[in-house]
Amino acid sequence: MGMSTGAAGGGGRAGGRRGRRRHSHAPMSEINVTPMVDVMLVLLIIFMVAAPLLTVGVPIDLPETRAKAMEGDTEPIAISVKSDGSVFIQDTEIPVDELIAKLGAIAENGYNERIYVRGDQDADYGVIMKVMGRINAAGYKRIGLVTLEEQS
Repeated sequence: MGMSTGAAGGGGRAGGRRGRRRHSHAPMSEINVTPMVDVMLVLLIIFMVAAPLLTVGVPIDLPETRAKAMEGDTEPIAISVKSDGSVFIQDTEIPVDELIAKLGAIAENGYNERIYVRGDQDADYGVIMKVMGRINAAGYKRIGLVTLEEQS
């Protein structure tokens, strides 16, 4: 008399094909966050390497002092004076005579805008003072000189 036990032919749930197929295609209820963490770490490293390169692009050999760093909430306007006497606002070279007109167009906060003067240590002192004098005569009061921290 032919009774099937289900182990040999696939008639029951425990050992047949239908039972295995349902169990192997169950939806996953877990999220694998490892690839996302890997991508975020790579992006973090890229931004950590690229952030110092985003500062003012004019190469200047700054003098060293013992002054402490200034705190600020907004990005200041950087005016650079190279050793050959050329003057730059951010990355753009301009004549000294056009300095005040360009500052007026750039300044978002008017005369309260922070302006940093970056003078090369080999630049002529008179050129740096001429730039600072024109900025001050135009009415800007928040002028700072940028230096490197002195190595002891």
